[in-house]
Amino acid sequence: MKTILITGGAGFIGSHVVRRFVNKYPEYKIVNLDALTYAGNLENLKDVDTLPNYEFVKGDINDAAFISALFAKYQFDGVLHLAAESHVDRSILDPMSFIMTNIVGTVNLLNGARESWKNNFEGKRFYHISTDEVYGSLGETGLFLETTSYDPQSPYSASKASSDHLVRAYHNTYKLPIVITNCSNNYGPNQFPEKLIPLAIHNISHNKPIPIYGKGENIRDWLYVEDHAAAIDLAFHKGKDGETYNIGGNNELTNIGLIRQLCKTMDKKLGREEGSSEKLITYVKDRAGHDLRYAIDSSKIQRELGWKPSLQFEEGIEKTVVWYLDNTEWLENVVSGAYDKYYEKQYLTR
Repeated sequence: MKTILITGGAGFIGSHVVRRFVNKYPEYKIVNLDALTYAGNLENLKDVDTLPNYEFVKGDINDAAFISALFAKYQFDGVLHLAAESHVDRSILDPMSFIMTNIVGTVNLLNGARESWKNNFEGKRFYHISTDEVYGSLGETGLFLETTSYDPQSPYSASKASSDHLVRAYHNTYKLPIVITNCSNNYGPNQFPEKLIPLAIHNISHNKPIPIYGKGENIRDWLYVEDHAAAIDLAFHKGKDGETYNIGGNNELTNIGLIRQLCKTMDKKLGREEGSSEKLITYVKDRAGHDLRYAIDSSKIQRELGWKPSLQFEEGIEKTVVWYLDNTEWLENVVSGAYDKYYEKQYLTR
C-alpha cells in the first residue's frame, strides 16, 4: 500500500486529482495537504472525504518544520505537488506571497522528500505540476515545447519558473526522482470564481458586467480539468524520471471569442434570447505585462504516455456551464465567503 501526498488538494485542479486517485486507487492512502487559503475549498471533496483511503491535513508548505514532521509521520512514497499561488493579478499586487509559497514552499517539500527517502529512491516520485506561463509569450505562430527557453513575464510565472528550476536542480544534484508537467489554462467544475470562466458564468447569471481586459485579443489554450487530471495520473505512474511533459487542450481561443461562446451557451441554458448575454461584455484596462498568446505542443505526452484530451472546447464549456448552473449553492458560497465554514463544521466540531 502506497501513501501519496497531494498538496493543494482542496483547490481547483487538486480536488479533481484527489478525487481521481482516491476512487481509482483504493489500495493507496491519499493524504491531502492544503492550507485552506482563499482558493482552497473542502466542499470540492465532499463526495470522498469519508472514504477510508482519504485523509485531509490542514497545513502550510511554508512551514519547514511542519513539512519535515509530516514526511516523518506518513513516510510518503510519492508527492504530487499542486499547492501554489496561481492568480496573475494577485501576484502583481502581492508578489511576496507568491515567492514564499511557490518557491520556498516547493523547496521545503523537496527537502522533506530528500530527508525522508534518505537517497533510497526506489519506488519514490516527486511530481511537480507547473504552468505554460513559465515560457513567456508567443507571437501569432509557434507552440511551447518542453525545450522552449523560459521567459516568465509576471511575478506568478517567475515564481513558478523558479520552482521548476529548483525541482530539476534537486534531480541533477541529489538524484531525487522527479517529473514536471507544464499545463495550459484549465477550466471546468469547482474553479474559484476570480478566474475568467466561472466569473463570467456568475456575472451572466446575475446580469452583471463581464470584464474583459483590453480588447480581448489575448489567446489561451484551454484544457478541461478532468483531462488534466488524467494526464497527471499517467505522468505520475508512467512518466520517466527527470522528464518534463507539456499538457495542452488543443483549444486556442481569444478571450473575447471564448466569452462569446460562453454567452451563447449560457443564453441557451438559461432560456434567454440569443445575444442577450453578450450585451454584458465590458472592456476594462488591460493587465500589466499581459502575455499575448500561449499555445502548448503536447505531442510528447501523447506519443510517450498515450494521453490525449477527450473534449473539445464546445463540449467542455457546455459541461462546465451545466455544472455551475446545477451547483449554484456552491458558487454562491464561494462568492460570499461562506465556503470556508465547511472545514470548521466537518473537522473542528466532530
